[in-house]
Amino acid sequence: MNVISGYLRQAGTAIRFLLLATIVLGVLYPLAIFGAGQLAAPFQANGSIVKDPAGQPAASKLMVQAAADESGTQDPKWFHFRPSAVSWDPATSSASNLGPNDAKLLETVTTNRAAVAAAEGISPEKVPADAVTSSGSGLDPHISKDYATLQVPRVARAHGLEPQDVQKLVDQQTSNGLEAFLSQPSVNVTLLNLDVARLAGTRG
Repeated sequence: MNVISGYLRQAGTAIRFLLLATIVLGVLYPLAIFGAGQLAAPFQANGSIVKDPAGQPAASKLMVQAAADESGTQDPKWFHFRPSAVSWDPATSSASNLGPNDAKLLETVTTNRAAVAAAEGISPEKVPADAVTSSGSGLDPHISKDYATLQVPRVARAHGLEPQDVQKLVDQQTSNGLEAFLSQPSVNVTLLNLDVARLAGTRG
């Protein structure tokens, strides 16, 4: 009888602890973290959502927003992102997993370089490395400033804008200071394309 009562006491203690842990860790702690995020950094906590020229939510500044056809060709009217092993699908995230000694990687890079050179009207050797290689996630919205500047004439023509005005947008979206401290300056293409849409709308 004493053994049974001992088991019951232990079971009761375990159940009480489980309930307490569930309330504290499963309810109170998540609510506290959610509340702190909403108070301290609501923009980041809600997905870093940016708006289109009409003021409607358009995309997260942390992810690509690529306009591409079924073949994977990006819309020539806009600044292009880096190639993506997942076709810029926000539901997935993956690299190509092709090693430096893989013949398919060289073939892919060569094909991409020729496509970029043709789109921008330059020689293949002038194409930046990030224009022909994918990021680790396939969803990174950033490109080098060199690649962004390379695309300025094409985008300006497509929207009837002056190249110098589009270049100013590139300069404004180029990371600097602490944001660029650990890497080279980069340009957020998601934000840049929204800037182009706004500028084109004011000239329309």
